[in-house]
Amino acid sequence: MPLSHQIEALAEGNLSAALPVFLALLIAHALCDHPLQGRFLALNKNRHYLPKDAQLRTTTLWPYCLSAHALIHGGGVWLVTGSQLLGIIELVLHWVIDLLKEEKIINLHVDQLLHLLCKAAYIIALAYWL
Repeated sequence: MPLSHQIEALAEGNLSAALPVFLALLIAHALCDHPLQGRFLALNKNRHYLPKDAQLRTTTLWPYCLSAHALIHGGGVWLVTGSQLLGIIELVLHWVIDLLKEEKIINLHVDQLLHLLCKAAYIIALAYWL
């Protein structure tokens, strides 16, 4: 069954459609965190990173890189779910969660757990509210 049909079935209360949608969200997350992020964003989204290139040594680069990374994730959620609202929520939550990780308030494991819980919350939202 195509993913769009799974989303519709989930919205109609068919919880058996939750697993394929959840897996699609996890796949999108993996794509956005690895090949679509790239080395430049991965390094420069951290406000404490000091690149060797003197032209990039600025305190104003990190918010753009973190925002671009979070926007990629928001787009992934939007593409999978068809919900602009969930895409915007993902953008904001991903930005905050990654900032907490870069500030070492949480570690990589907690970061990934929080991202996973966000995806689970989107499934619940699709099934019961959206």
